[in-house]
Amino acid sequence: MAIVKLVEKDEEYFTIGDLIEDIKKSRRVDEAGAIYSFEGFVRGKEENFKLDKLILSTPDKEKALEDINNIIESAKIKYNVFEISVVHFVGEFYTGDPLFLVVILGGHRGETYQALNEVVERVKHEVDFKKEEISNQGTKTIMAGG
Repeated sequence: MAIVKLVEKDEEYFTIGDLIEDIKKSRRVDEAGAIYSFEGFVRGKEENFKLDKLILSTPDKEKALEDINNIIESAKIKYNVFEISVVHFVGEFYTGDPLFLVVILGGHRGETYQALNEVVERVKHEVDFKKEEISNQGTKTIMAGG
């Protein structure tokens, strides 16, 4: 019952609650003992600037989604978890907007937590995203993955 999507902001809307509700419909829920979730969202202030908006894009949505799926499959095997749902948004965002949702269903808390951490870190560092932070200090571009 896993959801794995790369979504243009405002085309489809998901909350962390939607992903949790969906993953509980897994045929393996009776074997499960843990669900962990992560919601990454736009932070409005850093030490030296106030963010006006953030633009997140990827040059190749199909490749980015394929990379996310590969990360998920790797984590499922490595940590023996049952289901992993990921929704990553792209587009123009403001403080508090969700960017990245992950929910993992597993048998035990330890490996489920480790799988969550690995999926979050690998998607952040390995998938080809371009983040433009527009602030009172100008525009800062951050490239990730790829």
